Amino acid sequence: MACPAATTARIGAPRGPSLWRSDRSAGGVLAGSASLRPSRAARNTRARASELQQAPPRPPASGPVPTHKVTVHDRQTGVVHEFVVPEDQYILHTAEAQDIRLPFACRHGCCTSCAVRIKSGQIRQPEALGISAELKDKGYALLCVGFPSGDVEVETQDEDEVYWLQFGRYFARGPVERDDYALELAMGDEIVVLSSVSAVGSL
Repeated sequence: MACPAATTARIGAPRGPSLWRSDRSAGGVLAGSASLRPSRAARNTRARASELQQAPPRPPASGPVPTHKVTVHDRQTGVVHEFVVPEDQYILHTAEAQDIRLPFACRHGCCTSCAVRIKSGQIRQPEALGISAELKDKGYALLCVGFPSGDVEVETQDEDEVYWLQFGRYFARGPVERDDYALELAMGDEIVVLSSVSAVGSL
C-alpha cells in the first residue's frame, strides 16, 4: 500500500518533472532527497553549536592545595603515626599511599571500623554515614571519608565500642555476653541427639 503522503503529493503536484526523480545533482545527491539531508555548511554549523553546549573546561587551581599534619594514635598497636594530608584528600587513603596501615573495612563511611576520637583539630566528614550527628558532635570521625581541616590529632577506637555508642540505645537488654556454660550444654544436647539418631539408623 502506498504512503498516503506520497499519494497526495503525486495527485496534487503540477504536471512536469517528478519531485522524486532519480537524476543526480552536481553534489552527487538524489534531487528528491536533497532537502532531507542537511548541507555540509548546515552540518558544520550544528557541530559548532554542539561544541558551544559542552561544559567549559575546569579552570586551573589558583594555588597549591593546603596540607596538614595528621597524628594518629593507634590503640590496637600502640604506634603513633604522623603524616601529611592534603586538605582535599581522605586521611585513610593518604595514609595508605605512605605505607601507613590503619584499621578500616568498608572504605565508604558506612561502618565504624576506621572510627577515631578527635583529640585536637577538626575533620570534615560530610559522607560519614556510619556515625550519627550526635557522635560527630562528641568528636568521633571516620578516617576513610574524613578530610583534615587543619592539623589534627586523633585516637583509634574499638569498632564494637563505637557501634554500641551508635546503636546501643536500641537494644533493650544491653550487650549480649557469651555464656560458655550454656554453650557447652547446647553442644552436649546436640551430641546426645546425634548419637540417638545414629543408634536408630543402625537398627
